[in-house]
Formats: sequence, structure tokens, C-alpha cells
Amino acid sequence: MTTTRIENESRRSFLQGAAGLTLAIYLPSVAAAAAKSAPQAAPFEPNAFLRIGEDGVVTVISKHLEMGQGTYTGLATIVAEELDADWSKVKVEAAPADAKRYNNLSWGPMQGTGGSSAMANSWEQLRKAGASARAMLVAAAAQEWKVAPAEITVANGVVAHKGSGKSATFGQLARAASTQTVPADVKLKNAADFKLIGRHAPRKDSVDKTTGKAVFTQDIHVPGMLTAVVAHAPRFGGKVKSFDAAKAKAVKGVVSVVQIPTGVAVLAKDTWSAKKGRDALTVEWDESAAFTRSSDQVMAQYQELAKKPGLPAPGGKGDPEQAIAGAARSFDVSYDFPYLAHAAMEPLNCVIKLGKDSCEVWNGEQMHTLDQANVAGVFGLKPEQVTIHTLYAGGSFGRRANKESDYVLEAANIVKAIKGSAPVKLVWLREDDMRAGYYRPMFHHRIMAGLDSEGRLVGWRHRLVGQSIMAGSPFAAFVKDGIDGTSVEGASNLPYAIPNMRVDLHTPTDVGVPVLWWRAVGSTHTAFSTECFMDELAQAAGKDPVAWRLTMLEHHPRHAGVLKLAAEKAGWGTPVAAAKKGERRGRGIAVHEAFNTFVAQVAEVTVKDDGSFRVDRVVCAVDCGTAINPDVIKAQVESSVGFALSAAMNGAITLTDGKVDQSNFHDYQPIRIADMPRVEVHIVPSNANPTGIGEPGVPPLAPAVANAIAAATGKRIRKLPISTEALKA
Repeated sequence: MTTTRIENESRRSFLQGAAGLTLAIYLPSVAAAAAKSAPQAAPFEPNAFLRIGEDGVVTVISKHLEMGQGTYTGLATIVAEELDADWSKVKVEAAPADAKRYNNLSWGPMQGTGGSSAMANSWEQLRKAGASARAMLVAAAAQEWKVAPAEITVANGVVAHKGSGKSATFGQLARAASTQTVPADVKLKNAADFKLIGRHAPRKDSVDKTTGKAVFTQDIHVPGMLTAVVAHAPRFGGKVKSFDAAKAKAVKGVVSVVQIPTGVAVLAKDTWSAKKGRDALTVEWDESAAFTRSSDQVMAQYQELAKKPGLPAPGGKGDPEQAIAGAARSFDVSYDFPYLAHAAMEPLNCVIKLGKDSCEVWNGEQMHTLDQANVAGVFGLKPEQVTIHTLYAGGSFGRRANKESDYVLEAANIVKAIKGSAPVKLVWLREDDMRAGYYRPMFHHRIMAGLDSEGRLVGWRHRLVGQSIMAGSPFAAFVKDGIDGTSVEGASNLPYAIPNMRVDLHTPTDVGVPVLWWRAVGSTHTAFSTECFMDELAQAAGKDPVAWRLTMLEHHPRHAGVLKLAAEKAGWGTPVAAAKKGERRGRGIAVHEAFNTFVAQVAEVTVKDDGSFRVDRVVCAVDCGTAINPDVIKAQVESSVGFALSAAMNGAITLTDGKVDQSNFHDYQPIRIADMPRVEVHIVPSNANPTGIGEPGVPPLAPAVANAIAAATGKRIRKLPISTEALKA
């Protein structure tokens, strides 16, 4: 697809005027003002979330990135439900970068996708968008047919009046509807009247992805474009001292070699030529300020820090030290977690074209506002002079929402280095993504607890040590009193009723490994330590792990609800299937809240005498409020199980002398299809507002598996990934 075609289609679809109806919805509080100022007989610009053409096609404008999580389908469902649209005539396109119009209401003021916030922040906004458009279509029909609006019905994209027998499609009414006033207030449907929400609706991105029509960044080919790959320093913090480009330039297809802040870029007519040119490049690195330690050395530092009190996190109460000291039984355990790569299927890439007074970016754009501003800064432009074309992304898990706009800025700096003489497609190969990227922070946890003589948990002290994601970034405001909330989430807000509790944190600042949010962020390690330890304490108290947890969840009914449902559906309390000779079997459970969604999982495992194991079955219970698309929810939970199991079994980024040891999927292995367990997903019926589902299925998996292994073998897992050596009979 050429640039011209992309531009023309985008402009044509976004700027349709009298040929259709474009509905602009601001925040609910300013809907009335928008209605008064909206021009008549013309599109309601600039805040369009919905457009109806004379062909009857309903286009939903998505302010969020579709990276495989089902966002396009979910957002379209919300609009189509209130609109009473024909689902087969609904399509979705990406919104332009403009935080004033497409603000993420969960963050604000910023446009972007993350934190499992797409459905949650769009729910009321898009329901009102659909309902308002429906009201305008009805008003147009009533005016034309000279009947009362209350007598008109709408279903499957058709507006009808039973008394007169008249009907019209959305397309036939679009022009007349565009002259109507945007209603200041609209009545939304009752949940009992939903026809799309809560039911099966085919995904809006599946057909194009299956047939190859979907456009990803790698598919973009701009006339005159060069492809660039970058030689990065082998150690974090290293800089270019000097380089010799002679051999690189001798490679056929290589056009230019330039230095940029992050390394040396080789530009060529295609990716393979750029890669061969980079292989031939000679670079001398200045590593005077580079990170040179090993990950084992850093972990040793963390373990020493954990011996001393850290900064207190919110939520503490009572005197846990005294309670533990006076307990009938006390416990002191530690857990270690490695760095983790995002390793999305599509490595990082970005296309940038510089004009005289403008810039265009093609990207699987996850953080529109930040990237737009940072690219503008490189070229001395205003943010509004940077146009971002948001494309599909082949996964992200947080990596494309980079707090420093790293790879996008890298592409911009390459364009700047060649003085904008050609559009540039930056391509990161898998090895670049694995060795020069950002990682889930490595963490060490130490937890102490005390049980009284009746097996009740009377004291809990949890200490965490690990790098801050937010500190020193544009999101530093989220660090309060020295505590990065993403470091302690899932620990400082533990739902269990514990009379004496304290969580504290050490945040080392001398570790030069770049860190970033990773699918489910802090909960990926806090859920493991807390739920594994809870299981161990239940065993020590001589209690059933489910029943013991429930005694402390009286004030958290949604946690208790998913815990009970998962246990019931998994057959908790009944014996697991008998093990074969040379095998041991067990069942374990975990429950966790992330992004206001509650998930419990029961895992069944088989451990062989040689220490190898497989996860046979995972039963999941999910409470995410209103289930907009149950199939998408199930798919996301299933994918979360696979993603989390990959990390639990194999995931670890390690460093030796400051260099990342892993480079590709041969030594950073996702699980294979043969490793994938049978997954059952049970959704709690709810009329509460929807919450996120892209991430919350990840945290409970590893502790459920570890607890199942403990049930099978009696051995507790204290370190991830799980070592088969430690599980030998």
C-alpha cells in the first residue's frame, strides 16, 4: 500500500462532509456546549467517534491501539449496541493523535493505550456517542415522516415506524441526521435490553489479519524510503567513540551510515542489506559509564538491601514486628524474580517522513501524545505538526508504550541525521529487541509472617527491592514519598484481613538496566510472592488453602467470588487424577486483583521424577464487570495463561559483565503448543462497569502452578523461572 493511498483513504474517511453523519462527543460534562456550537448540515468536528456514510457503513473511530487484545471489537460493540447498528456494517479505524479529542479518561490529559484501560475509560463515553447518533437518526426520520420520535424503533441499522409502515436505513438518513442538533442528554439502554454486549460478535480485525489485508508498520512502503537498522552499544550506557563505515558502505544496497544518540544507523534499500551493512560496520565504544555488572551481582545487592527497612508503602497498619515476634509460629521467606523481555511477535519498527513544516509517523502507536511531542521536539515542530498514522501492532505487552519514546525517537534522529532527505523505516531485529530494549524489572522479595495458636494470620511484613519504572521518567509524578506504585501494587493493597501489616520498598538507583512496564506490571511478581506464601501459611495452619483465604476476604466479595467459582469449576476438594508411575500430580490455586479486575486460577500439574513438569489444566474465574465481548475475554485470559506460563517456565533475561546473554527465541523461549494446558474460562455475570482484561489474567498463573507443584511434591518454589532440577524426586 502506498503512502498516497493511505493518506487519501484516511482523509476521505475522516473528512466526509455532507455525504454522511459524523458525531463528535467530548467529555460528558461538555456535551451540551458541543451541541450548541456544532455546525448544522456538516460533520460535527473535531471530536468524531462515530461516522455513518450514505452507504450505511458505520465507522467507529478508535482512540486506542489494536495490538491483538480485541480493542477494536470491544469499542465498536459499545457504540453499535447503543446505536442499534447492523454489526456486519460496522468497521473501525484508528483515530489521529490528538489528546484534546481522544484523551484516555483513565489517565488524562493523554492519548494512549495501556493499563487495561481501553474499555473502562471508553464505556460511558462511547455509549453516549452511540445513543446520541441513534437519537439524531430518529429525529431525522420523525421530521421527515411527520411522526412522534417515541413511535419510531431502531434495529440492525434500520429505522422504522410501525404505524405508517415507513422505514429507512442509517445510510438513507445520514444526510438528514447531520442537520440535527446533538442532544445534550440521552437515555442509555438497560443491560436487559443489550443485543450485542454480552453476546458473540465476530472480531473486527480477524478477517483482514487472516487474509493478509491488515496493515502493520512492516507493510508500509513510502516512495523513496530507506530502511535502517542500528548498531547499539553492547552494554547499557555505552556510547559511540568512533566508527569506520567503509566496509558497511561497500555492501550492495547500503546508501548511508550515520551516527545518532543511541548508536550508528545503517540505511539501505531493504532490511537485509541494512543488516549486512551493520554486520560489516566497525564501531569503537566508549564504555566508561556503561553498566558492567552481572544480574547475579545485582541480585546479591538486592538481597543485602532486604535485610534493612525500606521506605514504607501506603496501607500499613498495626505493629507487624511485634505481632510476628509474639506469634506461636513465625516464618521468613524470600523470592527472586528475573528481568523479563516483552518479546512480542512483531519486533519494534517505525516509519517517519519529514516535510517542510510537518512530519508523518507510521507506527503501531501505543502512546500517541508522548511520542507526538517527543518527535516534534527532534524536528523543532509543534506537536500538532506531527501526524501519526496508527497501524495494527503485532503485540506489545507494554513495550511500545515506551516512557522515553525510545525506538520512535531513534527513527526520528535517523531522519534528522540525513536532513530529511528520505523517509526512513527503522527496523529492530529480534536480537535488537532482546539485547537493547527495556525489561520487566528484576525483584527480590522478603516476607515475614506470624500465625497464632489457632492458625490465624496475625502479622505480615513484606519488603521489596527493585528498580523503579516511573522514577526519572515523564511519569515521575506517580512516585509518591519515594514509592513507585507500580513496584508495590498487589502487595500494598493486599485484600486479606491482616491486623498487623507493613510493606516497604528499596529502590536502587545505581542499576543501569532500562526497565519498563510488562504485561500486568508489578502484579507479575507481587501476586507470586503473596499467593505462594499464603498457600504455604495455610498448609502450616493445617487449613484448606481456599477455605483459609475465604476467612480473610469477608470485606472483599469480588475476590471471594472468583475464588469460590474457580474452586467449584475445578472440582476443588476432590482428588486429582491418579498419577502414572514415575509421576506426581497436584492442584493449586491463586487469586489476584489487577486493574480493578478479579481473577482466580486453579492449576493442575504433573511432575515427573526427573523434575520436568507439565501444566495439564487451568481453570479461570474472571470478574471484569460487564462482559462486553465474552469471546474476547476468554481469548485474552487464555493468552494470558500462555504468556505467563512462558515466563514461569523459561523467562529470564540475564546479564554477564553488563551484556545481555539472550538474543532470540532459542534462548528466550516462549512455550510451544505442546506445553499449552487446557484452559477453561468462567466469567462472573455482572452489570458493573467493565474493567480491563488484557493483563489481569497473567498474575495468578505462576503462583497457581507453583502451589500445584508444592501440592504434588512438597517443594516450594522461591525463584522464577521454575527450576526442574529442584523438583527431582
